[in-house]
Amino acid sequence: MLPISETTIRTSFVNASRKETSDVTLPAGFDTIVWDDLDFLGWRDPKIGRRAYVVVPTLDGGLVGILFRQAEASPRSRAQCSWCQDVQLPNDVVFWSAKRSGKAGRNGNTVGTLVCEDFQCSSNVRKTPPLAYEGFDVQAARLRRIEDLQVRAAGFAAEV
Repeated sequence: MLPISETTIRTSFVNASRKETSDVTLPAGFDTIVWDDLDFLGWRDPKIGRRAYVVVPTLDGGLVGILFRQAEASPRSRAQCSWCQDVQLPNDVVFWSAKRSGKAGRNGNTVGTLVCEDFQCSSNVRKTPPLAYEGFDVQAARLRRIEDLQVRAAGFAAEV
C-alpha cells in the first residue's frame, strides 16, 4: 500500500457523515506505519467502542474509506476471516457491518463481513504457509494469498 495522509484518509470515507469523518481518530503510531507491509489500513477507534475504520485501495488505484460497526454478538464458533482466509488465525474474528454509501445507506441498508478483530489480515497473509507437498512453492503461495486479500478487500469496498 502506498503511504497516505490524514487528509486523504478523511476524504476517502464513502459511508460516513461529515461529523463522523471529523471525529475519526487516526491509529496509534500513524507516523511510523510501515506501508509496504499493508494491503489496507484498518484500525479500531480507541474513543468509540465497537467502531473501526478501514481504508482500502481499489483495483483501479483509488481509495475507499469505510466506517465499520462491530456486532454486539460474537460468532458461536471460531470463525474464519473473509478477507485473509487464514485457517490458523492467532486472533479473533468478529462481524463488522458498514452502511452502504449514498441513498441506500441513508435508508439504513448495510453490508457485513467477518474480518479479523484488529485488522491483522495483512500480517496473516504474509506468514510463510506450511509446506503442502514436496515441491510446493511456498513463496508463490504467499504472494497469491497477498493478492487474494487485496482483491477480497477491494471487492467488499465496492459493495459499500
